[in-house]
Amino acid sequence: MSEQSQSQLHSSIVAMISLASGIASRHPDMGLCQLDRLRNAGIPEHQINAVIDIARHIRDEASQKLDAAFDEKASITENDTTDCCGSAVAVSIAVKEESCGCTPTPGGQSCC
Repeated sequence: MSEQSQSQLHSSIVAMISLASGIASRHPDMGLCQLDRLRNAGIPEHQINAVIDIARHIRDEASQKLDAAFDEKASITENDTTDCCGSAVAVSIAVKEESCGCTPTPGGQSCC
C-alpha cells in the first residue's frame, strides 16, 4: 500500500466527520449532503443518529460555556434581569463540568 492510500480515511468516516462538524458549527447546509451519502453507503440509522446526537450536544454545550464565560466577564449575575435598554433578558447559568470537560448527550452518548 502506498503512503497516500494509508493516510486516507474511508469515505463514510469523512462523511460522518463532515456531518458532525457541520452540525456543531451551525453550517447553513446542515450536513444534508453527508446525511444522504451515509444513508446511500448503508450506514445504519442508529449510527447516524449517534453522530447527530453527539454533534448537537457539543454545539449546545459550547454555546452554554461561551454564554457562561461572557456572563462572568461581563459580571452578569442571576439577579440581572434587564439589558442596557431595560428589556427583560434570559441569563445563562454555567454548566457543571465533569473532569474531562464534557457531559454525556441526553441520549447517553459520550462526546469524548
